[in-house]
Amino acid sequence: MGKIVALANQKGGVGKTTTAINLAASLAILGRKVLLVDADPQANATSSLGFDITGEGIYECITGQRKAEEVIQQSHDLKKLWLIGSSIDLVAADTELPKMDDAHFVVKRVLESVRDRFDYILVDCSPSLGYTTVNVLTAADSVLVPVQCEYLALEGLSKLLNTIKIVKSGLNPQLEIEGFLLTLYSRNRLNNQVVAEVREHFGHLAFDTIIQRNIRLGEAPSHGKPVMLYDASATGSQNYLNLAKEFLKRNKKQSSR
Repeated sequence: MGKIVALANQKGGVGKTTTAINLAASLAILGRKVLLVDADPQANATSSLGFDITGEGIYECITGQRKAEEVIQQSHDLKKLWLIGSSIDLVAADTELPKMDDAHFVVKRVLESVRDRFDYILVDCSPSLGYTTVNVLTAADSVLVPVQCEYLALEGLSKLLNTIKIVKSGLNPQLEIEGFLLTLYSRNRLNNQVVAEVREHFGHLAFDTIIQRNIRLGEAPSHGKPVMLYDASATGSQNYLNLAKEFLKRNKKQSSR
């Protein structure tokens, strides 16, 4: 049974979608069967993998127009990577979901229907804590939180952690924090202070791997490819492959307990 990991942070511009795309691709390169679900109406994960953002995807699954298996698309470049895409239509989900039966569990039902086909299902959430994001958190086994190496990024974490706590206390008692990933790192005093603060506050939940600022990470989406297929020698490629290895190592330890 595949593990469902939500990538969430209500603050935009922290590298959440970049992480979703490139962690999914790296896990696929390392031989795992991975489904990336784009649950963000901006559909950046969809377009960044070279797929049409006007096609059918997660919104049609949420509204019952399509089954998940009908909208899954295989990556053009990686045989072990699949996508359920998004579109601007997903904006309507926050108002439509509350009217549905068992409203908080709609996304869970969608993902459970294909869960056995994959080793990991990564869900790129929208930069908000709306109804759709809560739905994803209700479906997830864990939450991976990208944190930009800036103090303003730390300030918003309390809201996200409170939302996770609420979901865990009522809707999804099994929900855990996968880890905090430091992103957009540059070698300067401010960034180093943020890194130290996150490591001190969150301890082992902070990944050892840090994602550095890298121009190739910004260029790759315009070519419809994850960074390691755009430029395998780029710093960003090495960072995300290292993250995938650390992610797998952590999950192996958890499963052996």
